[in-house]
Amino acid sequence: MAYEIGPFPLNRFRRMVACAASRILLLILGTACLPYDAEAVRLKDIASFSGVRDNQLVGYGLVVGLSGTGDKKESAFTMRSMVNMLEKQGVRVDMKQMKPKNVAAVMVTTKMPVSSKPGGKLDVTVSSLGDCTSLLGGVLILTPLKGVDGKVYALAQGSLTVGGFSIQGNQAQAQKNISTVAQVPGGAIVERSVPFDFSSQTSILMTLNVPDFSTTNQVMERINKALGGTFAKSVDAGTLTLDIPSDFQGNLVPLLASLENLEVSPDAAAKVVVDEKTGTIILGREVRISRVAVAHGNLHVIVQEGQDVSQPGPFSGGTTVVTPNTNIATREEQRNLNILEGATLQELVDALNSVGASPRDLISILRSMKAAGALHAHLEVI
Repeated sequence: MAYEIGPFPLNRFRRMVACAASRILLLILGTACLPYDAEAVRLKDIASFSGVRDNQLVGYGLVVGLSGTGDKKESAFTMRSMVNMLEKQGVRVDMKQMKPKNVAAVMVTTKMPVSSKPGGKLDVTVSSLGDCTSLLGGVLILTPLKGVDGKVYALAQGSLTVGGFSIQGNQAQAQKNISTVAQVPGGAIVERSVPFDFSSQTSILMTLNVPDFSTTNQVMERINKALGGTFAKSVDAGTLTLDIPSDFQGNLVPLLASLENLEVSPDAAAKVVVDEKTGTIILGREVRISRVAVAHGNLHVIVQEGQDVSQPGPFSGGTTVVTPNTNIATREEQRNLNILEGATLQELVDALNSVGASPRDLISILRSMKAAGALHAHLEVI
């Protein structure tokens, strides 16, 4: 039996589809308009997990193929390394007759993640150890990379990539960036992995990058709420322990993949960081100042030394002499007394800008305000 849809039911169906589409659109717009915490960050950006770390590897090797920019004869260790390398290849040489201008002794460093397995590749950094002027065009000879325990974990070899150049003549020199440090992308092959089973852990230690009691407590509450139980416990201002739920025993990747994307709002103590070398001032969000009056002015003293020539009169029989001349001028800036008070960071910035002082003057002002007890923040000078 066949059924035929008449014009009325078809129009009604179209209206139903249009109504449903409108509701979905309103739902999407409503979700987009929900308040968003702009200060919330992911847990993976403020904390690290135990067992997820890098291991430092280092090795000593030789770079060959340089165009006369290698080590000089004064680098005795380079000469000895060349002799040892050639003797291992079955070539006997006289060290006194060697010219190492195309060879450079280098230190090779890299970071091996704990998850690296044999056969994996690592990027290595090659740094000149002697008086080499440039590593441009060089090739790193097979170099074993060792860990702090003295065991070889990777082997490095390959052509160098240098991000600069150095050209020198008899009377001039041109240089861009640093030419005695180079990279070998994927130049190291892992030969041995770190003996560590990540998934066998029954508890994980979490360490915050910036210790803070409020942030630690917030992270603990956020994790326990997500897991539905008391699994996270705070140890101190920057450390938490997480007991692995039974459902994730031996399978930690899904658990940590969920936890590291939890969003929290980090808190921190009010701090003002001052770099006197560059005149840089960084004010934290929580910095406040009490009502205080500030007047700041500079006294400039200019001393200019010169010489005057005293010429004797005609037929006087005198001699020409040089007499010193000193000009002294002073200029003192007149600054009005300004009342400063800041309840928010913007108000604090506006108040400091109203003084009209340079960054280096602001350093003195902030120090004086701290001494007067008007600056409610930790002042750190680096």
